[in-house]
Amino acid sequence: MNKKIDLYLLTGFLGAGKTTLLTNILNDLSDKKLVVIMNEFGRISIDGDIIRKDGLELIEINRGSIFCSCLKLNFAHGMVEMADRDLDYLFVESSGLADPSNIGDILAGVSDFKGDVYNYKGAICVVDAENFLEQLEDLETVERQIKHCHLVALSKTDLVDDDKLSEIIKRIREINQIVPIETTNYGKLDYGFLEEDLMKYHWNESEDTTNTPENKPKTIMIEFDEDITLSGLESFVESVKRDAYRIKGFARVDGDWSQIDVVGNRLHIKETAVRERPQLVVISKIGPQIIRPIAHNWENFIRTPMKMK
Repeated sequence: MNKKIDLYLLTGFLGAGKTTLLTNILNDLSDKKLVVIMNEFGRISIDGDIIRKDGLELIEINRGSIFCSCLKLNFAHGMVEMADRDLDYLFVESSGLADPSNIGDILAGVSDFKGDVYNYKGAICVVDAENFLEQLEDLETVERQIKHCHLVALSKTDLVDDDKLSEIIKRIREINQIVPIETTNYGKLDYGFLEEDLMKYHWNESEDTTNTPENKPKTIMIEFDEDITLSGLESFVESVKRDAYRIKGFARVDGDWSQIDVVGNRLHIKETAVRERPQLVVISKIGPQIIRPIAHNWENFIRTPMKMK
């Protein structure tokens, strides 16, 4: 019988730093045999483009949450497909809006079909220290991610003071009294967890996920060909960010290929490798009503032809 495959789930709200953490893990475990399942709500996987590299097998499951009835069979099928591989690790990065409350039921289904092939090592929840308290007030998903995790990885702690950090830890403890809390350093985490049984911190049984086809957020993809200016991008983001959970993608900004990421009130731009085509994905807080302000403000501030899908 083949050895069991160690399975880790990465959760955390949009923009918390899951992909950065995963990228570092993949680089540091380059001598291991592993596969990644990546889940995004949009039809195009922006984060998949970021971590893709030679030799990495990546399964992308898009257009919803892998814990929703609309996609959980796809998720289970992906795990079944990987079960016969000679792998050390399977890492699953869920969407930032995913509620993993039913992960136990999904794993039980895979086990019934394929046997005891996975060693579920636990869920690592990346918590955005800068935005966590506001997110927790707005969305039950954020609380569920903490409730069903086995390790909290605090990110962006350099952006908050000690009082806010203490309040964050207090709120985490109100939801999950036993989960260990560690701090990431520029997306790096102490890898001692790989040798530890995080499931000893498991205290809550599976429950129905809050992800349903009816409450799946609207995602808008913006495609365009021409360069955009930094000033135009900043004005556009400022005009629509209040109604968006997240804006991310790639564009030529003032002539340079850039990775664009909007989390909360902060716009992040950094250089990136050349892409086939500029595109941005907007995850809406207000459903399809965001389409009109996107179109209006793009025309006002960006002023280049674009198509929305």
